[in-house]
Amino acid sequence: MGKEGIGTFLAFLTAIISGFSIFANKWFIVDLDPTVFTAVRAIIIGLVFLVLSLFFHSWKSKENHKINWSYLLIIGIIGGGLAFLLFFSGLKVTTGGRAAFLHKTLPFFVLILAYVFLKEKISKKQLWALALMLVGVGAITFATIPISVFWKAPSTGDALVLLATFLWAVENVVAKKAMLKGGHNLVVSFARMFFGGLFLFGVVLFAEKFNEILDLTMSQWFNILISTALLFGYVLTYYWSIRKISVVKASTILLLAPVITLLLGVVFYGEPAPAWQLVGGALILVGAYLAAGVKNEFSRI
Repeated sequence: MGKEGIGTFLAFLTAIISGFSIFANKWFIVDLDPTVFTAVRAIIIGLVFLVLSLFFHSWKSKENHKINWSYLLIIGIIGGGLAFLLFFSGLKVTTGGRAAFLHKTLPFFVLILAYVFLKEKISKKQLWALALMLVGVGAITFATIPISVFWKAPSTGDALVLLATFLWAVENVVAKKAMLKGGHNLVVSFARMFFGGLFLFGVVLFAEKFNEILDLTMSQWFNILISTALLFGYVLTYYWSIRKISVVKASTILLLAPVITLLLGVVFYGEPAPAWQLVGGALILVGAYLAAGVKNEFSRI
C-alpha cells in the first residue's frame, strides 16, 4: 500500500473512531462539567504523546528545530483547548447525531483556509464530493427535533459546535503548515493536547472548579479514561493521515463519522431520525466514497 493508500486508510479509521466517540461522549458528559472533562483528557493525552515523541526520537529531528513554536501554541490553545471546550459545552445540550453532523462542516472551512494559506489544489471531483456531503449535512440539520432531557437547548448547542468546528479548521491548517516545515506528527500531536490541556486547566482554576476534579467518582474517572483512549486514537490516526495526504481530503473523509453517530444515537439513546436525516446520511456516504478516490494533488512531505 502506497503513501496515498495508507493516508486514506488512516483517515477512514479516524472517521470510525470519531463516530463512536461522539456517541460515547454524549453519555459521559451528562453528569460532568465540560471544562473539567476536557482539561483532564487533554493533559493525559498530551503526556502520552510526549512519551511517544521522546521514545521515537521525534524531537531529535533537525527539521523540528525549524518549527516556529508559535504554531504549536496556536494548535494547542485553539485546537486542543478552546475548540474542545466549546464542542463539549454544545454536545451537552444538543443531540450526539446533530453535533456530529455539524462538526462535519469542517471540510467547508478547511477547503477555504487550505486554498488561501497552503495553496492546496482542489479538483472538480473533490468539489462535487464536498457539495454532496454538504447537502447531506444541510438535509440533516434542516430536520427539527423535540427538546428532551438529554438535549435541552439544541439551537445553543448547535451554535457552540459550529464555532468549535471553525476553530478546528484553523488548527488543521496550522498543523499542516507546521508539518510542512518539518515538524513530526507526534510532536504536533503533543503540542495540540498538552498546551490545550494547560489552557483548559487555567480555565478550571479561573472558574474555581478544581475541587470538582478532586470530587470525581470512580465511575466518572472510568468514563474519562475511556473517552481519553478514544481521543488518543483519533489524534494519532488523523495527524498521521494528514502527513501523508492533503488536509482537505482527510477532513472530507471524516464526514463518514456522523452517520455512525446517528445510527448509534437512534439505537441506544432513542434520538429522532427523520427522513431528512436518513437522506442526508446517504449523501454523505456517497460523497465520502468519491473523495476517497481522489489522488493527493498537494506536494508530498
